[in-house]
Formats: sequence, C-alpha cells, structure tokens
Amino acid sequence: MAGLKVWVEVSEERLAANLHAVREAAGAETEVLAVVKANAYGHGLERYSAALARAGARWLGVTCVSEGARVREALAGAGSEAASVEVLVMCGFLPEDVGALVEHELTPVVWTQEQVGWLGGCAGMRVHVEIDTGMGRQGVRPGAELGELLDAAAGAGLVVEGVFTHFCESEVAGSEVTRVQQRRFEAAVGQVRARGLRPAWIHAGNSSFIDNPVGEGSWLVELANSVGARAMVRSGLALYGYCLAIEGDAGKVRDALRPVMTWKTRVLAVRELAMGETVGYGATFVASGAMRVALLPVGYADGLRRELSGSNVRQGGWVMVRGRDGVERRAAIVGRVSMNLTVVDVTGVEGVVAGDEVVLLGDGVTAEDHARLAGTIPYEIFCGVRER
Repeated sequence: MAGLKVWVEVSEERLAANLHAVREAAGAETEVLAVVKANAYGHGLERYSAALARAGARWLGVTCVSEGARVREALAGAGSEAASVEVLVMCGFLPEDVGALVEHELTPVVWTQEQVGWLGGCAGMRVHVEIDTGMGRQGVRPGAELGELLDAAAGAGLVVEGVFTHFCESEVAGSEVTRVQQRRFEAAVGQVRARGLRPAWIHAGNSSFIDNPVGEGSWLVELANSVGARAMVRSGLALYGYCLAIEGDAGKVRDALRPVMTWKTRVLAVRELAMGETVGYGATFVASGAMRVALLPVGYADGLRRELSGSNVRQGGWVMVRGRDGVERRAAIVGRVSMNLTVVDVTGVEGVVAGDEVVLLGDGVTAEDHARLAGTIPYEIFCGVRER
C-alpha cells in the first residue's frame, strides 16, 4: 500500500459467502447472474469479476461493451473455468460496438428492431430479449411490438437465448405492481413459446426479488419450465453485502450477508484545537473546548459525500480509527467535507498519528449509514467511490 492515500480492499472470502447465500435463497433450480456493472458498484470491475468467477459465478452482467471487454481480459487470467463464464451486456449498444461484441464473445440485450438491424451480419449470435412490463425504460412491449421484434431477430439469424424483464417494486412484499408485471411477462413468454422458440433462460428480478419472502422465485421456475428453459435471477447489491429492506416483511437473505468492501484512507496530519477555533468552509463547526483532530486526504472528489459533514447543530458521519490500544473507535466528521480533505475528531482515540489507517466504509461504518445521512441508497454510495 506504499504511496496510497485512498484505496479499496475487497474480501474474496466474504464475496464467495454472499454468492453462496444468494444461491441458497434463489433455490437449486435457479441460476444467479452476478451484476458487475458500474465498475462492480465501485468495488473494482476486473478484480471483482475474476473473484466471482473463482467463487463459481457462471454469468456476469455489465453495463456496456467496453466493460464487457475489460471483464473478458480479467477472466483470461482467472483460471480455465473462468473462460466459460458468460457476459451479458445489459444496457444496450450502438452500431460501433458490434465488432467488439463479436470479438469478446459478449451476449447483447436487444429490445428494438434497430438493434436487430445492427446485428444483421451476426447470424448465429445469441441475444437476450428484454420485455418492458412496467419499468418504462428498456424493453419491448408484449403484443404486436414483441412479435415484430421476434420476426426481425429470426430474419437476421439471431438466436434468442434468453427472455427477461425487470421489476420496479421488488422490495415490496406482496406488491400488486409486481403481480401485474408478472402477468405481462407470462403473456410475453407465451408469445415466444407460440412462435416455436425455445430460449435457454428466462430471467427476472434483482437482489430484492431474491430476498422477498413472498415466493416469487417459485413462480419464475414454473414459468421457465413451461418453455423448457432454466430460471435465472440477477443479483448485484446482495453480492456486495447489502439488501434494501423489504417493505411489509423481513427478508430471507439479508441477515446472511456481510459487506465485501473496506474503503480506507490514512491520517495526513494531527493537530490540537483550542476552544472557539473553527473547522472547514463556512466555519460550521466551532470547538467547544480543547480537542484533537485528524486531517484525512479524502473528500467528495473521491466519493465521500458532502452530506456527511458535521456541525455544532447537526451530527454528521464518522470514520473508524484505531487507537494505541488496538481498539477501533468512531471518529466524528467535523466541519464540511471538502473536495480532497476531511477533518475528524480523534480527541477520544489515544495515540493517533500521521500515516495511521482509517476506515471510511466497512465494519463499523456501512454504506447504509452513509446512505441514511446522505438521503440516498447504498447503490449510489458504492457507485460514487471513484476508481482513483
């Protein structure tokens, strides 16, 4: 770690345990696609993808073709089994991406006839068709629109390997919105079956769908079996050690998960403050007595949210600092988080000196803690961690 002032550590042991827990919750008949898009939610795309392959993941989901290419390079050095891992490009592509799709053996998601046209010279390519059952983002609508897309795919010689949808209320137990989306998806799968197509995969749902205790997983297996396919779910957040709370019930996998990421920095300097001295922009924090503070070389440019700032009238976030006795303690953020610097109160932590490691995110201070203070969700906290 020489020279590093801000870095991320990932536990492969916890990652493998989280993958196992998700598989247990999904059931033996359901495959799990591990979502590594957005730089693996800030965890580091290459390292995380290789670690998941070593842990037994057989499908990885990326945002775009460039991420897919990076994943393929990472998998090339992750052992012989990693070479057989499938990579699904989940968020579309453009005409200039087609060559890379072929070169890196990536599986694209399609939902428009225009996309099918771009793949016109790729007869035999496997594609997954996304059905819009209510998200209103990506996806082809069931009915005439889906029929025309399937005809176009057949005309281009594409192989419809998968059919899937995404739910907008997976974190709500017994959601009527989810039930409506399920019925629409069933109709779409029926259309696919009626045209004589036999996709290998029928997939739906995210980590919350897996965690939801009301039994949607068995519905997915039954639907997949109806067309001779296998069921698959797509898990991202749970693999990283978190799940959104299920509204109206307790989740079935949440308690088995442990955070994979530890985000660290080092103490840059330590100083004494006298009563009345201020800290940071706007002088929002005023020392009420003698105190000792540590300066950290991290700020909102690195992804540490400005909403974690602490003042005399508002308690902000905290970090974990190890004292001379070897015990980690909370050190409150005082003053405003600035672009590259943050100040924390180490008055109660004996022996802190320049160079000491500090935990920004990990055991003792979670992404849920950051999210609560920032008024957002853990997904955004992770994705905000800069690659640098």
